[in-house]
Formats: sequence, C-alpha cells, structure tokens
Amino acid sequence: MKIYTRTGDDGTTGLIGGSRVKKYNIRLEAYGTVDELNSYIGVVRSLQFDEHADSVLERIQHKLFVIGANLASEESLQLIKQQLPCGKADIELLEKEMDDMIAILPPLNNFILPGGCQASSFCHVARTVCRRAERGIVELSEKASVDSNLIKYINRLSDYLFVLSRKISMDQKAAEILWSPDKNE
Repeated sequence: MKIYTRTGDDGTTGLIGGSRVKKYNIRLEAYGTVDELNSYIGVVRSLQFDEHADSVLERIQHKLFVIGANLASEESLQLIKQQLPCGKADIELLEKEMDDMIAILPPLNNFILPGGCQASSFCHVARTVCRRAERGIVELSEKASVDSNLIKYINRLSDYLFVLSRKISMDQKAAEILWSPDKNE
C-alpha cells in the first residue's frame, strides 16, 4: 500500500464514507486537532515517568483515535458512529483518575504557569491542544450531529491533563510556578 494517493492534491480530502471536503473544513480541523492532541500525548508517554499513567494515557490515545474516526465519518454513517462510541464509562475513567491524583496533591490556591519538568510541560501543551480540539468539536456540533459524549470527554481530558501535569511535577520534585500579577511589571 502506498502512503500517498495524490487524491488530496486538489485541496480536498476524503471522509469515511467517500465524500470529499476542502482541507480547511471545520470537520477536518476538529479531527486534525484531535490527531495533534494524540501526538502530544505520545510525546508525554515517551518520557516514561509512571507506569500507571502510561497505561491510562495509552487508553486515552486509543479513545482519541476512535473520536477522530467518529468525527471523520460522514453524517449519514450513523451505524459506523455508533460502533465508535465514547461513552459515560470513558468519561468516568478520567474523573476517577483525577480524583485519585487530587487526593494526594497539595491544594491549589493559585493559578500556575505551565512548566516544571519536561513531562509536565508537555502535559500543558497537550492540555492547550485539547482545549483547541474542544472548541473545534463544539463549532462542528453547531453545524453537524456530534455525540455530546465526545465533547464531554474532551472537556474532561483537558482537566485530566492539567491534574496529571501537577502530579508529574510533584513526583519529579519540580516546583510549580505560581502566577503572580506582580510579575507583570
């Protein structure tokens, strides 16, 4: 199988189902950003900081692939979309993982600046890409049918990535940099 097809040379790409849309289509922006997010999570995983977190992140990567395929499917393919679910259990996994981490983290009374160690910093990058993916999916949902669980999952995922960044900083003994309005001067 060749990786290049030349079919996109005219500025279009194919959706699952066969129709073609412009490469700047909001649907492509949404699932392309999910793909970018998945790549950043791969970067976080490559830093090999914690086996449990790595296992959870791998599950998240698989779920993001499913979400991307769901977003890349034509409106008319409801059966395929149903076979690519993002359900309540997926959202609850993220919530449970956050609850477990928050139970051992120091309370957060200030905003923190992205940073700390490398893995924590990449979690922050992934979190901001996740927020952009969420904005794209919400925009798409105003024009096409999108499973509301996809939006909820992506919303929880950005929170999870923030909490994970704090947990990694704690485990790596990297100081959290508190935001201070006095530093603006």
